[in-house]
Amino acid sequence: MSASKAITVFHLPFSFMLPQRIAAERGYFADEGLDVDLVERDRTCVTNKYIPAEETLTGDNDVDLYPICKWESLKRTWEFDDGRIVAKGTFADQPYAVFVRPDSGIEGPADLANVPVGVNRRTGQEYTAIRALEEHMDEDEVVIEGHGMPTDRLRALRDGDVDAVTLLDPHITLAEHLGFEKVLEFENHMGVVGAEALEGETLDAFMRAYRRAVEEINADPDAYRDQYLDMLWKDEEVAPDLFDDVDVDAVRDSIEVPEYEVPELADREDLDYHLDWMKRRQLIDDDADIDAIVSPLR
Repeated sequence: MSASKAITVFHLPFSFMLPQRIAAERGYFADEGLDVDLVERDRTCVTNKYIPAEETLTGDNDVDLYPICKWESLKRTWEFDDGRIVAKGTFADQPYAVFVRPDSGIEGPADLANVPVGVNRRTGQEYTAIRALEEHMDEDEVVIEGHGMPTDRLRALRDGDVDAVTLLDPHITLAEHLGFEKVLEFENHMGVVGAEALEGETLDAFMRAYRRAVEEINADPDAYRDQYLDMLWKDEEVAPDLFDDVDVDAVRDSIEVPEYEVPELADREDLDYHLDWMKRRQLIDDDADIDAIVSPLR
């Protein structure tokens, strides 16, 4: 029997990444000949974002694969030389949503013109929110503000520091129980970045294990409810005030585990289209080169 291939995979503890954790815990990666070290930062130590902004994952932290927002994957691989994009997708039937206070006077997406929308900077919501808001207003009417992690954004909305915020479930359900109102939904788009030395066979094995986990969860989603809700309970530890005025059991009971999807191999043409949009919006250097961003593995 050949030795297992050791790889380090960075894990985002967000609900859309549940299959990656299940594949590790159930031994699906091992079954594919991969010895996966799943690296995750402690939630109590994360004050802004899980992926470090001042260091690379593939270089400074020896990570072989990491998930990240599709648009941030373009920016990070180009500006930090932090690996190459190997896959992309929505990962789950789980859209972002924009929430407002019920007394805000904001009734629909068009009312968000020139209204600051709270996001976590340099993460999925920033670029995804900009793209979504542009569908309902002129580009120069889109206003984005950094308000940190989901709990920080909910506090900022509650305290009147911002008039709208982006959220994903299970925080969407928490926001609804807190009395906030949803005014816009839009898809979450992700990417997967691999280190320069990542081999095509290793990526294929990773995807097979990931697919197996997706199929397992989709076949019996309720069996994975506790793991799905893990991030919400960790957030209760760091932001207990957000849970004081809600029935926690009711929040838990009303949350449904979404249907998951397997990431697709990176599509150079699709990513180049989004790279052009980022250049036009001055979100990335004009000389950013798609050939230096997308992996040549496939």
